[in-house]
Amino acid sequence: MTYFGFLLRFLIIPILIIFILTWRSTNKPLWIAVLIHVFLAIVYTTLWDNYLVATRVWYYNPRLVSGIVFGYVPLEEYTFFFLQTLFVGLWWRVVAHRVISIEDFKPSRRLRYMTSVIAAVIWLGVAFIFLSHWKTLTYLSIILFWAIPPMIPQLLFGADILWHHRKLLAWAILPLGLYLSFVDTLAIKSGTWTINPAQSTGIFIGNLPLEEAIFFFVTVTIVSFGITLLMEKESQLRWMEIKGYIKMRKRVTNQD
Repeated sequence: MTYFGFLLRFLIIPILIIFILTWRSTNKPLWIAVLIHVFLAIVYTTLWDNYLVATRVWYYNPRLVSGIVFGYVPLEEYTFFFLQTLFVGLWWRVVAHRVISIEDFKPSRRLRYMTSVIAAVIWLGVAFIFLSHWKTLTYLSIILFWAIPPMIPQLLFGADILWHHRKLLAWAILPLGLYLSFVDTLAIKSGTWTINPAQSTGIFIGNLPLEEAIFFFVTVTIVSFGITLLMEKESQLRWMEIKGYIKMRKRVTNQD
């Protein structure tokens, strides 16, 4: 199976189906939120993914790609960044249209600070493992080394908002994470790409390397968290409060 064949079957067709079914109810703010995340996904993931291919943590079959390569990574991989993020955004819309948070929102600075500190501590541990060149943990550690930093500001800003919308997030993350993990096994089985066994744990979930499942779940989580925070009224009110506080501090500083 060619890489573009994989994208057509398992991403483009589902995206088109969801788009056709939901385009009337998909509003401009959601498209803006999705496009912001598409831009961030391409910018933030490009260097990381090039490093993975350059160091042979994973590699693709040159006979199954177009041959158009930017850095070490084929065009299809950049297309995947775009399509996966778009897929997550459209799926989030489907779920958000059907899942309603019925409990009152309860702000919690403690939850925000606690979760962001825990995430930072985990990241430091992962960074130590990655920099220690523990070969069998290379892929796992570099996934978490790359994925946790964007989660920290998300949690610091709105862990309580995310917890309030936990039902929405569960339905946004779990089905899509499972779907992408499943289709990844098909791509690996067909030889479209290969995970280097020397740089991975060797732990499999069925036929799927553990690291691949973690990759898909954390990427879906990051985008789902971000879109939730951008779209929810609580976040917008909090951002206005932060902007007001910053302006007040500037006025106080200027007066001094």
